[in-house]
Amino acid sequence: MHNMGSPSHLKRLAMPRSWPLPRKTNIWVTRARSGAHALERCMPINVVLRDVLGVARSTREVRRILHEGLVKVDGRVVKDNKRGVGLMDVLSVGDDDYRRCVLDTNGKLRYRRISAEEATYKVCRIENKVTVKGGKTQLNLHDGRNILTDSASQYKTGDSLKISLPDQEIIEHIVFGEGTKCYLVGGVHIGSMSSVTSYIVKRSSMPNEVEFDGFGTIARNVFAIGDNELPGVEVKA
Repeated sequence: MHNMGSPSHLKRLAMPRSWPLPRKTNIWVTRARSGAHALERCMPINVVLRDVLGVARSTREVRRILHEGLVKVDGRVVKDNKRGVGLMDVLSVGDDDYRRCVLDTNGKLRYRRISAEEATYKVCRIENKVTVKGGKTQLNLHDGRNILTDSASQYKTGDSLKISLPDQEIIEHIVFGEGTKCYLVGGVHIGSMSSVTSYIVKRSSMPNEVEFDGFGTIARNVFAIGDNELPGVEVKA
């Protein structure tokens, strides 16, 4: 009988190009459970621990490590081995191994070491905002989390929030605009940082454009980061 594959697995040939794994056609990899991050911006914890970091040799070992409560994402213990770990997330294994998920200049997801202090926060992009009951505004962030605020006009789509982990307090509001240092998460310059020289808002349905020193891209490829550092990410200009 022809094996169409299970919904929880992907043929390696079909996995996102952002996954830094060899494309052997005879091996199945875990599909991240749908949820917070888009599939191409995250990898399931099973694959990260086993195939990328090599802290476990099998899915069974991964399950044991998770069962012992040794793994946290964004400061919270994770027990689900299909939980996606995606862009800007903080992954900690044990007491002294902290990593942040970033994209390298080839667009591959990397889990780079950071300090214990850096593991206490993350930067999230505001994807959109909606008014909810009671007149509050809900900010929907790139990693699937939502934050309620009374300051509707203060926060705009494309801005970023630096939040504390795991309690989600807003530490800093990073306004997207001219002069803002940004991280490029798509396009030719993916995986590098540069400062905005101008922002062009289109009236039509065309995507808004962002100009940097010597190149331009569309707004969805741009992630405002401000003065915050990312591990192993070069500043272009």
